[in-house]
Amino acid sequence: MSANPVLVEVYRGGVLESFHRGVVCIVNAEGEIIFSAGNSHQLCYPRSAMKFMQVLPLIMSGGVEHFGLTLEEIAVMCGSHNAEPEHLRVVRSILHKINCTEEDLECGAQYPTSKKHADELLCSGTPPSAIHNNCSGKHAGMLAWCRLMNVPVHNYIHTSHPLQQRILELCELMYGYSRTDMQTALDGCSAPIFSIPVYNQAWAYARLVSGKMADEHINKACSVVVKAVSEYPFMVAGTKRYCTDMMKITAPEVIGKTGAEGIFCMSFTARKWGVCIKIDDGKMQPQYNVAQALIESSGLFSGEILTGLHAYATYPVHNFNKLETGEVRVTQSLIEAFRAIAF
Repeated sequence: MSANPVLVEVYRGGVLESFHRGVVCIVNAEGEIIFSAGNSHQLCYPRSAMKFMQVLPLIMSGGVEHFGLTLEEIAVMCGSHNAEPEHLRVVRSILHKINCTEEDLECGAQYPTSKKHADELLCSGTPPSAIHNNCSGKHAGMLAWCRLMNVPVHNYIHTSHPLQQRILELCELMYGYSRTDMQTALDGCSAPIFSIPVYNQAWAYARLVSGKMADEHINKACSVVVKAVSEYPFMVAGTKRYCTDMMKITAPEVIGKTGAEGIFCMSFTARKWGVCIKIDDGKMQPQYNVAQALIESSGLFSGEILTGLHAYATYPVHNFNKLETGEVRVTQSLIEAFRAIAF
């Protein structure tokens, strides 16, 4: 099998010092490949990019109306948040509405992704708890479905739990990939996660915005997800995070969600296209470089509007004396290929 192409290069003093290989796949709502670079059938886990799908059972079952959930609360269920005060406020609001406590969260304790707020906990001598976990919003949504359906909240992360079986059913539909071909593993937050080819991950994000799923309940639930993350992008990530910074400017025309180990999935809503980027070495920053280069190459937004995001695409490397030593940039060949796509 041939290696995937180099997508991002790191230069030092004008010499190519390192690089990141990977896959990019763009698919329309009908499942046709619009663009691909690398092995689009490469198998990997969506990781947190699956959160937009994992919240669908709650919305489809009437949980929004039953508990009086807000779009802001739905957005944090879709997010990998920094555990900033606003994130904790919204997660606690969900738990209060569904008559659960922070002790019911089974995602595990984690220091806040936000260094500032992690340092505050350390300085105060306060240990982190499950609510600080970047996935606590997702887990609050899972607990909400359990309350709604009157099934046990204990051990809701087990693969045999009715919730996880329902998520698996919907993932099979959204990704267009048989559950019998999926390998089930545990995500960082201990919830089940399923192995899915890059192509199918892109297709799911096309279907998310297509309104063309056979079940109209799925279409309506997807539209709630798109509206929630578009209106409350801060809940999806937080300060100085690409998902938030990007969607503040591009949503609802473009929405996106990061996943661990180099995954980034996007929807171009007007075109009803889905995108999946997978960085082979699992580094996180290159996925944002590629995603931003794609947005800038699309011509959907003026350069002036995207000025605040450009540093995610190309940026200088500095040493400890703050001297510029090199540059990180997306390969010119990939940028030219992106520009050739008929957006």
